[in-house]
Amino acid sequence: MSFDEVNAYLDALPEPKKSTMLEVRKAILEIEPRLEQVFAWRSPMFKLDGKFVAGICAHKNHLTYSPQSKDIMERLAKELDGFVVSGSSFQFAIDQPLPKELLKKLIAGRLSEME
Repeated sequence: MSFDEVNAYLDALPEPKKSTMLEVRKAILEIEPRLEQVFAWRSPMFKLDGKFVAGICAHKNHLTYSPQSKDIMERLAKELDGFVVSGSSFQFAIDQPLPKELLKKLIAGRLSEME
């Protein structure tokens, strides 16, 4: 469960998944620089104060983002219209990083929930 494992996971991805995932990771860390990168459940995760804030994962034909909260998914349902939503995560295209404004809302929602 380490930063090195996160890097190894991302480095092993084929393009365009690799570039897309790196861009999403960069945006997440710009939005909340205090997040710790860890490797859990076979994917990159982001924690703050020991609690999971977000997770990203690559699959065969899509990528996923999880705000680690079904409540946030429900509160942001309008913003997630157009994405394939499943439980507490949603899919996005392998060649289209998530919009930074959407990431800001997802992260802010989770952080607010954790307070």
